[in-house]
Amino acid sequence: MERLLALWSLEPVALVKSSLLEAHPRAVTVSCASLQDSGFLGHWIAKITIQALRMAPILLRSLSGMKKNALWTFQLRTFASTGSNIPTTKNFIDGRMVESKTNDWIELKDPATNEVITLVPKSTRQEMEDAVASAKRAFKDWSRTSVLTRQQVMFRYQHLIRQNMKELAQLVTKEQGKTLVDAEGDVLRGLQVVDHCCSITSLQLGETLPSVSKDMDTLTFRVPLGVCAGITPFNFPAMIPLWMFPLALVCGNTYVIKPSEKDPGACMRLVELGKEAGIPDGCVNVIHGAHDAVNFICDHPDIQAISFVGSDKVGRYIYERGSKNGKRVQANLGAKNHGVIMPDANKENTLTQLVGAAFGAAGQRCMALTTAVFVGEAKKWIPELAERAKKLKVNAGHVPDADLGPVISPEAKDRILQLIQSGVKEGATLVLDGRDVKVKGYEKGNFIGPTILSDVRPDMECYKEEIFGPVLCVLTAETLDEAIDLINKNPYGNGTAIFTTNGATARKFTHEIDVGQIGVNVPIPVPLPMFSFTGSRASFAGDSNFYGKSGLSFYTQTKTITQLWRESDTTDTRSATAMPIMQ
Repeated sequence: MERLLALWSLEPVALVKSSLLEAHPRAVTVSCASLQDSGFLGHWIAKITIQALRMAPILLRSLSGMKKNALWTFQLRTFASTGSNIPTTKNFIDGRMVESKTNDWIELKDPATNEVITLVPKSTRQEMEDAVASAKRAFKDWSRTSVLTRQQVMFRYQHLIRQNMKELAQLVTKEQGKTLVDAEGDVLRGLQVVDHCCSITSLQLGETLPSVSKDMDTLTFRVPLGVCAGITPFNFPAMIPLWMFPLALVCGNTYVIKPSEKDPGACMRLVELGKEAGIPDGCVNVIHGAHDAVNFICDHPDIQAISFVGSDKVGRYIYERGSKNGKRVQANLGAKNHGVIMPDANKENTLTQLVGAAFGAAGQRCMALTTAVFVGEAKKWIPELAERAKKLKVNAGHVPDADLGPVISPEAKDRILQLIQSGVKEGATLVLDGRDVKVKGYEKGNFIGPTILSDVRPDMECYKEEIFGPVLCVLTAETLDEAIDLINKNPYGNGTAIFTTNGATARKFTHEIDVGQIGVNVPIPVPLPMFSFTGSRASFAGDSNFYGKSGLSFYTQTKTITQLWRESDTTDTRSATAMPIMQ
């Protein structure tokens, strides 16, 4: 949509600074930095119409062509006007939403339409410093707050998330694209971590051993670290933030979180609800951005620990850089999750679960079952698997009967299509082709239908890469031992599953497989928060996993006290008869 952006009036031997007021946020501000004119009298006026930042070269050519004897220098910067129809995402610093002063904005597009729905700032250095300073100030009081008070805050927070679950799910669907049902599951799995945080009075217990020597006792406390930080991915915009800051907070830490620039809306609403629940100002702060924000978190001396979920390349970079700076780092990385289908499995249940686990959330799950290994005669089920997958409905996430929505971006779609094509070129059979799916009314969306590649080999690119789309790679094995060997040779260890009705087969698989999370007739074996998320090998970097006991260990350090109180020093005092109360 074009609109008139500026009326330029330039006078000789004058420095005129102009802005594109009331402009589209993707437009440019053009400042006249210098003008040299000799002998030209009067003035001239130019009307310039541009649509977006990509039109800047045309604007420059237009201006330079209007006046031949003038020497111009122009400075271009992105510009977000408060008069724009497109809202901006705010920072959350010291308990309030703060409009960024950045000149650099990221367009966030609805994956179903590719229309811009908000502009996400690349937070300035000062804004990021302010966020950490706020968290550092808040830590002093929050870390000394009683565990019962922190627990009560979590009880209220738990209630508010449950009350606002549908609103949060709608935010997820709008920005990320997944179906509303799946988005509610995204929120629910995060809420379960908050539920578990409400048990902090048991979780954070220390240990004691009395009388290690005469009149001497030893005891341990689990104490908070200080300011912690989280960097979250786009695929679970509600769940992953809730894996991070609630557990850190309830242990007494404060937090700075950088949500994915592709869908920060759910995280922003979650921190608002946290404030409403009674989380004090400064205890949770939100910054935005990309590379600079990540480097800032890795390097800042006041940040003690970093939690990350995302891709291999970024995760290993954060782990190495953060660790070199003396920080604790936990990083969930890539995955290639295999499902082994034995001939004795319950065919109906197995095929139903395979379809859901492979194609749900458009395959954009780190625990998606992306690779099926059919053992022996089970390979005869592949055509029926394809028929079931073909029946899935691809549509915008908010459409009630949609089974899977779009992938996150055109770039993600292109990468998925390239990996599918690479499989075909390398000899895989395209059993089901979802590349040309069309969604009426959403022709510009990032849609890919369920796709199945069979006859896949371990040396193929489509097998070696995490596709992160609605694509199932199918391999075959003659025996269970062959299937186990195949999986153990893969570098990733996030999750795996076996489908069988034989207990001895299941036991052999669970004991011999080298993967951190195993399902028996469960395709996506993500543990509930009383356990921990235990991806292993190349799927995880760090010492302590997310949530559960490992998560509590990550966000606390042990303080051991050995104390001597000699019995001979005892002083008699009167007993206090008033009931103690929480202060």
